[in-house]
Amino acid sequence: MPTLRYLVQSKSKSSSENTTESIVKLGRSVIQIESQAIAALEERIDKHFVDACQLLLSCKGRIVVCGIGKSGHIGAKLAATFASTGSPAFFVHAAEASHGDLGMFKSDDVVIAISYSGTSGELLTLVPGIKRLGIPLISLCGEPDSPLASASDVWLSTRIEREACPLGLAPTSSTTASLALGDALAVALLGVRGFTEEDFARSHPGGRLGRRLLLNVQDVMVSAEASPRCLESATLAEALMEISSKGLGMVAIVNQTQELRGIFTDGDLRRTFATDIDIRTLKIDALMTREPATTTKEALAVNAVSIMQELKITSLPVVNDNTLEGVVTMHALLAAGVV
Repeated sequence: MPTLRYLVQSKSKSSSENTTESIVKLGRSVIQIESQAIAALEERIDKHFVDACQLLLSCKGRIVVCGIGKSGHIGAKLAATFASTGSPAFFVHAAEASHGDLGMFKSDDVVIAISYSGTSGELLTLVPGIKRLGIPLISLCGEPDSPLASASDVWLSTRIEREACPLGLAPTSSTTASLALGDALAVALLGVRGFTEEDFARSHPGGRLGRRLLLNVQDVMVSAEASPRCLESATLAEALMEISSKGLGMVAIVNQTQELRGIFTDGDLRRTFATDIDIRTLKIDALMTREPATTTKEALAVNAVSIMQELKITSLPVVNDNTLEGVVTMHALLAAGVV
């Protein structure tokens, strides 16, 4: 006969398995329902969507995104997306707008209002003021006959079959649909405006892309004065002293007017030691690599990375009309977050 302890352990294990199964089932259900809601939007990329884009493209002011509650959170994200992809925008909380922030709206703006029901009192309170200013109104709304949709110059449907919440109460699929449709607007504008990676980087100077696309070689290079260099008449021993003292693993070989004649690296040194030579008397110009790859201080740092990776080297002389201006190393590029 099973002991009480065995029965308790078995019940506990069964309960744990049921809980795990329920969690997985619910999680997958949410993903499935919300993905279906997004998929249904594809056929709504139509004339109404184009009309909305045309209004936004012709906007001489800013895109003002407005909402409340969960829709407000979506609106704040969409405003940030528009702003970072070349369409100046900001978010205004509907409740705050009716208490003074409506003064931020200008006649050359375009308003995007988000409300699934289209009956949010805080949003509807703003409509007369928006109309009085002659501001075009685009709504992301799930109900075509709602007051908000009816008052809009362009209505974009975010209608869903059901919320992913099992209770059918928490905004889930509806907010996901609004977010996806808003992203579609932002990306469509990005494409039509010809917005580039460089443009994106300028509004994200602290991000990795910003560092890759805004940083120039001059921002990370070692100056000519601090760079290891020696005359082409120097001996190998003298060149090695310069490499050792500057710690960059290479030395630039220049003439009397500081024109670059060649380069000698740690790798060249290892290959040189494989031969029978006298390092005290051999001249560096007999060992250096002539016409090495170079870059300029105005070049993007990311381009210097590409050259080094292609040639499998770790440093590049920086020149101006073949005059040595410095050296950029892979270590410095790594430290700057370019790689």
